[in-house]
Amino acid sequence: MSEKTNVLVTGASGFVGKNLVVTLSHRTDISVTGFDVDDEPAALHALVRDADFIFHLAGVNRPQSPDEFSTGNADLTRTVVYDLIEYGKETPLLISSSTQAAQNNPYGISKREAEDTVFSYGKATGAPVYVYRLPNIFGKWCRPNYNSAVATFCNNIANDLPIQVNDPTVTMNLVYIDDVINDFISVMDGKPHTSGIYCQVQPLHSITLGKVADLIRSFKETRANINIPDMSDPFTKKLYSTYLSYLPHDSFSYPLKMNVDERGSFSEFVKTADRGQVSVNISKPGVTKGNHWHHTKNEKFLVVSGQAIIRFRKVGSTEVINYPVSGEELEVVDIPTGYTHSITNTGKTDLVTVMWCNEAYNPEIPDTYFEPVMIRS
Repeated sequence: MSEKTNVLVTGASGFVGKNLVVTLSHRTDISVTGFDVDDEPAALHALVRDADFIFHLAGVNRPQSPDEFSTGNADLTRTVVYDLIEYGKETPLLISSSTQAAQNNPYGISKREAEDTVFSYGKATGAPVYVYRLPNIFGKWCRPNYNSAVATFCNNIANDLPIQVNDPTVTMNLVYIDDVINDFISVMDGKPHTSGIYCQVQPLHSITLGKVADLIRSFKETRANINIPDMSDPFTKKLYSTYLSYLPHDSFSYPLKMNVDERGSFSEFVKTADRGQVSVNISKPGVTKGNHWHHTKNEKFLVVSGQAIIRFRKVGSTEVINYPVSGEELEVVDIPTGYTHSITNTGKTDLVTVMWCNEAYNPEIPDTYFEPVMIRS
C-alpha cells in the first residue's frame, strides 16, 4: 500500500481553508494537517518539514494595526519558505494572494512581498510554485459583516436585518468557493490552470453590487411565491446555494398553502419560469379528481402513496384507457394533451400524488376544459 501524501494547509480554520480541509478529507490518499493563528508558532517548522504539498492560505486582511499586514502576510510566508530551504526541500507550494497585490496600499504591498518570496523559492530550488491573485470569494462558511459583501447580504437578508448598498452600479468580480477548491486540488494533482506567472480560478463572475442584492432579496421571496430561481444561470445557482447556508437554524422549513376540501387537498410545491411547477395532490378514499383536458399544458403524475386508477379518453372518442398505479411501485404516467383524464383513489388510505406540469398555473390562461372521462350510455 502506497503512503499517503502529507498535505499542510495554513489558515486551515479560515473561510477558504475550512472548505479545502473538508474537501481534502474525503480523499483516502491524503493526510491533511492544518495550522492556524491559534496554534503554537514553533509547531509550524515541523509541519513544513514533513509536508509533501503546502497550501499556504494564512494571512491578515483586517488587522488592528497596519504593521500586522507585514507580519501576517509577508513575514509568515518567509517563515514557510525559509524553513523549506533550510530543510533542503523542494515541496510544491501554493499561495493564496489577492488582486490587491497590484495596489500600493499596505495590504497589497504585503501580499506582493509574499508572492515575490514564493517565486524566488521556486527559482532557487526548482520547486513548483503556484500563486493565485484571488478576487472576492463567495460561498458557504464565509464570515458575514467582515470583508465580504455577499456573505453580509446573504446573512442579513436571511435574518431580516438591513443591508447597505452604497453604490449599486459598482461591478464585483467574484469566484465561487467550490470552484476555488476544485482548482486548488487540480494544482495538487498536477493540472494547474495558469495565465502567465499566476494561476486563475474559472469561471470569474462579474456582476453589479445592486444586482447581487436584488438576487438575494428575490431568494427570500421564493418562500412566499414558491418560484425557484433560474438554475440555468451558473452564478444564480451558486449564489442561491450560498444564501441557503445563512438561513437561521430555526427557519429551515416553511409552510405551503394547502387548498383543502372534503375530497382532500392540493398544494403547489415549486414553480419555475421555464420548467413548469410541481404540486402535491392528496385524495381521500373513493374520490375522483380531474375530468378535464388541455390543449398545450401537459403533466406527469407520480403516485407515491396509496392506490389509484388514472383514466384517459381521447376527446371525440369513446374508448377509455385505464392505468392502475400504486405507491408500492413508483411509475410515472404522462398526461398527453387532447385526452380528458381523471385519477381515482381505489385504496383504503389517502392517495398522495406528485404532479408536474410543464407550465406554472396562470388563472387568466388556464388551458383547462372540463369533460368527464366516463361517458354514460
